[in-house]
Amino acid sequence: MHIPDGFLDVKTLAATAAMSAAAVGYGLKKANEELGDKQVPLLGVTAAFIFAAQMLNFPVAGGTSGHFLGAFLAAVLLGPWLSCLTIAVVLFIQMLIFADGGLLALGANVFNMGVIGGILIYYIFMVIKSSLPKSRFGFLSAVAVSSWLSVVIASAACALELALSGTSPLNVALPAMAGVHILIGIGEAIITTVVVGVVLNVRPDLVKTYDSEGISGTKTAGGVVGGQ
Repeated sequence: MHIPDGFLDVKTLAATAAMSAAAVGYGLKKANEELGDKQVPLLGVTAAFIFAAQMLNFPVAGGTSGHFLGAFLAAVLLGPWLSCLTIAVVLFIQMLIFADGGLLALGANVFNMGVIGGILIYYIFMVIKSSLPKSRFGFLSAVAVSSWLSVVIASAACALELALSGTSPLNVALPAMAGVHILIGIGEAIITTVVVGVVLNVRPDLVKTYDSEGISGTKTAGGVVGGQ
């Protein structure tokens, strides 16, 4: 999903770069407002985990491979705007060190993975979460579904950008991208749900999107809070 230079036309590059710059700029503003002693180490650890996880590819059908996206994991832990900021930093470093994605296409890659995979999916997640039972299982179910959607919708956006740029027809690019990412999204959902579940077991207060009120079996600093 890392688009190299030369695959997108100028208008698509400019549009995605402008939207990504606005999202990252607002993320920086939110970072100045929200980051405290607890959030700064979490942001650093989350960014390091996503960076390392994106370096590991796992096999998918037909000899293709995929890797962890991580934008929605960051959104669950940090909120949508800090998630986009985190992904932008990770993609910038990967582009500089490993030439993973092009410099001119950086805005498009941040848009697909950070704006769509992080910000947009966060708000979809909030809708899904509100429609499920207020329980740990309901929360993690919403996490799993949203993680899968983050990969599939981001890949569809990538296909649309390639089609708008004249690189590949949409009826070719969309099935090719979305088809394989439907499978990759399963791995994304498993990794994200396991990581969030582990953090909930140890430090539920670090999961920004987890409202422990009324949820049974929630650990706090003083023990376990009883639920409904």
